[in-house]
Amino acid sequence: MTELQDRLERFETLTAECELIAKLATDSRKREFYLRLGEQYRQLAVDMRQLIASRAAA
Repeated sequence: MTELQDRLERFETLTAECELIAKLATDSRKREFYLRLGEQYRQLAVDMRQLIASRAAA
């Protein structure tokens, strides 16, 4: 379970980093890229939370 929690933390960190980069980006294409990338990491974190919860319930 620790490995899954480590991955969850990594996805959350990557989400925050992408949001920060998007906020600081002056180029609109890069801003959009990092916003989309952050959303993908956010969804991976949501999926990982669900996986952890389902394994904990089992």
